[in-house]
Order: sequence, then structure tokens, then C-alpha cells
Amino acid sequence: MFKQLFAAFKSRDVLDEAFAEFSQMLEHALWMFVRASEVLHRKADASQQRDAIYQRDKSINELLRSIRRKIVRHLTINPGSDVAAGLALMSVAKDAERIGDYCKNVFEVGRFYKEGFHVARYHEPLEGVCSRVEQLFTMVSKAFRESDAQAAKEAIAKADAIGDDCDQVIEQLLGDEASIETHEAVAYSLLARHYKRVSSHLANISTAVLGKVEHLDFRP
Repeated sequence: MFKQLFAAFKSRDVLDEAFAEFSQMLEHALWMFVRASEVLHRKADASQQRDAIYQRDKSINELLRSIRRKIVRHLTINPGSDVAAGLALMSVAKDAERIGDYCKNVFEVGRFYKEGFHVARYHEPLEGVCSRVEQLFTMVSKAFRESDAQAAKEAIAKADAIGDDCDQVIEQLLGDEASIETHEAVAYSLLARHYKRVSSHLANISTAVLGKVEHLDFRP
């Protein structure tokens, strides 16, 4: 499992620092997702949240670069060692960086779309998806931190279910013959895609807990 993959890592200081930075990436991404959701639901003003959200995204990017520097420096000093562990950590860090981008995209839907959500057959399922994605952050972070393979598998299953529900929203939108404003349909479609991508990258992080580098980003 994941702990075993990293057990042979020769520099515990490098590993601990990189893990701490990765945890910060997930914490920043969750903060962004929650703030973006508040803007989307008109619980917070977009103009007041914009700079803070974009700064968190920049912090995530800086943490990704820091993790890469630490891993490359470590492998340069210790050639031929710990390659699998380094690749795994780089991979999940990239997933965390992409999550930050999609959280920013959710915020931008809330920032630019001003008309509100009025069609219950789309609004209500996406409200449920939003809540489930937020819960998934906590589940994945805990599974990763504790190297809990069973929790990781459960997180992957939940992420896949979220993806299916998002696909269903888009399929229904494309085939809907009832009257719906174009701008509102676009907003629903964008949210469905962004939520799906956030959950998919969280699932990718969960695959690292299952242990083998070649299985990263692939479902068991």
C-alpha cells in the first residue's frame, strides 16, 4: 500500500515536507471549493472573494513546484532510489493542482452568471452533487493521510457515482425539449463538468493509496 511504497524513501525530511505541502494543496482546494459554492449560491459576494480565491490557486501552484523541486533534488542526490515514490507524489500533486483550477472554474460560473437557478430538475441534482464533492475532499484527504486502502476504494466509488450523475445532467440537458433559458442551461452544463472533474481528480489521488505506480489514475 501507499505507506509501503514510501517506506524506503531515504530522506524522511524530504518526504515529510513534501507530504505536508501536498496536504496544504488539498486544504487550499477545499477552501476554494467552499468559497466558490458560496458565491454560486449567492451566500458571498464574488468581488469580495475573487482575490482570495485566485491567491489560493497561486499558492497551490507554488506548492506543486516546491514538491517537484524537492523530489527532483532528492532523486538527483540519490540516483536510482525512491523513483516510484517520487513519481507517485508528483502525480497526485498534479491532480491537486488541477482540482484548484476546477474550483476556480466553479467560482467563475458564480461570478459571471447572474440570473439564478430556477429549473429544479437540474438545480436540485447539482446541489446534491456539490455537497457530495465537498464531503469527498475530506474522505480522500483522510484516506491518503492514513494510507487507508478501503477508504480509498470507497472514495473512488463515490467519485464515479458523482461522475455518472453529472453525465446524466448533461445528457438530459442535451435531450430536453422543454423551455429553458440558454444561459441557464450553459451554467448547469459547466457546473456538471467542473464537479465531475473535481471528483475525478480526487479519485485519481485515491488510486495512489492502492499502492502501484502503474495503477495511478486508473480505477481498480
